[in-house]
Amino acid sequence: MEERQETELISIPATPRDSTPEALTPSGHRSPRPQSKEGGKSSTGWTPTSFISPRFLSPIGTPMKKVLVNMKGYLEEVGHLTKLNPQDAWLPITESRNGNAHYAAFHNLNAGVGFQALVLPVAFSFLGWSWGIISLTIAYIWQLYTLWILVQLHEAIPGKRYNRYVELAEAAFGNKLGAWLSIFPTAYLSAGTATALILVGGETMKLFFEIVCGPLCTSNPLTTVEWYLVFTSLSIVLSQLPNLNSIAGLSLVGAITAIVYSTMVWLLSVSQQRPHNISYEPISLPSFTSSVFSVFNALGIIAFAFRGHNLVLEIQATMPSTFKHPAHVPMWKGAKVAYFFIAMCLFPVAIGGFWAYGNLMPPSGILNALFGFHQHDISRWLLAMTFLLVVFSCLSSFQIYSMPVFDNFEASYTHRTNRPCSVWVRSGFRVVYGFINFFIGVALPFLSSLAGLLGGLTLPVTFAYPCFMWVLIKKPTKYSFNWYFNWSLGWCGVAFSVAFTIGGIWSIVDNGLKLKFFKPS
Repeated sequence: MEERQETELISIPATPRDSTPEALTPSGHRSPRPQSKEGGKSSTGWTPTSFISPRFLSPIGTPMKKVLVNMKGYLEEVGHLTKLNPQDAWLPITESRNGNAHYAAFHNLNAGVGFQALVLPVAFSFLGWSWGIISLTIAYIWQLYTLWILVQLHEAIPGKRYNRYVELAEAAFGNKLGAWLSIFPTAYLSAGTATALILVGGETMKLFFEIVCGPLCTSNPLTTVEWYLVFTSLSIVLSQLPNLNSIAGLSLVGAITAIVYSTMVWLLSVSQQRPHNISYEPISLPSFTSSVFSVFNALGIIAFAFRGHNLVLEIQATMPSTFKHPAHVPMWKGAKVAYFFIAMCLFPVAIGGFWAYGNLMPPSGILNALFGFHQHDISRWLLAMTFLLVVFSCLSSFQIYSMPVFDNFEASYTHRTNRPCSVWVRSGFRVVYGFINFFIGVALPFLSSLAGLLGGLTLPVTFAYPCFMWVLIKKPTKYSFNWYFNWSLGWCGVAFSVAFTIGGIWSIVDNGLKLKFFKPS
């Protein structure tokens, strides 16, 4: 990732309440730039506004005093002017900077609630009640802490806004190591999530069609792969929206539909009679090794439920930031609201789904369990509406998770050609990306196994790297509690990542051996 150079033009003193000057971005919005501190004191010298103080103004007449006060207010509002890389104004993440706390809530909620909630009861079927609830609670608190770290680090270095996760990783770990550590997991998380969304969306569209059409449309129905293709085509059409702020409306739709369908799924499940021979003991497997790997895969599913941290800096980059109103304030407000609703969705689905189906939960999740066990007990139109909401949510989530990949494509293009992408080039990138994910989904149709593998490989992005970044950038006192706490969390995250990845690979291999040649109907 090319380092973006900035040139300071005007500096102003920091105050206790407003300690962050700002920078002018290529698109005309201002971004904050905190003052450096040495020895615990602000290292500010004389600046064009430092003489405009109450002591200086006291002997001056009222008209001149008003002029100087207004001048000080203007200079504080302008803050630091910086000259950034103009290519930022050509890329989807930084093209528009008119975001706000509402946009942050929509985007975070759309990214945080989705199909991953549907497979959480699968994890509980291998972990049981106690370890399932404990694991889910610890993961939620852990990721909320790392989310706060990323929001704070967005403007941690004077004169720099880290608009992308990779940029922050390069600043913390160095250009080469940071790129090596972050590019693969963030790209894999975006592409893997898009693939999983195609699987869920396509299968849900098929169920919706079967419910609505009934016995009248069974002569020549579409196969599962063909429904994957339909969903992919719809996703590609919606992906033509140019930048992250332009999909705020889609994120709002995705957030609302995700909240509604996740609530409907667990309410409908717990309101029906439970299947016979249900058990809440963890599923037992033939060998100890298989049991251990299954537990690792289940924990990977829980880790994958809290994906979305690879989008935090990108969402915050869409906001204007001024000396008095830095971007981290509305971002954290929106994130807190979003993750409150995320908890209200994930915990009831996991607990209610496991209570309703226990160890009979199918590997594809609670949605298929609801259809399989209660399709004749629940109103057909109520089921159809639930499945349709899932489709809308998946289409919306596909857009926000694909945006960082689109940004990387276009960054490579603009770096080589030194001009913005044309409409045709941008559309071509997005069409190719959509169909690549389609072919991966056809080759790897095991959703629960894919979720565990994704959770393992991308776990450091959410649970480990932010802790390391905090220590390397903020530099807390060595051997202090803060220092030990973040290093410990980071290395625990790395260890869990290795274990969960092994569990996810084992689960995929096990499913592949069982199904040898997968032929979707």
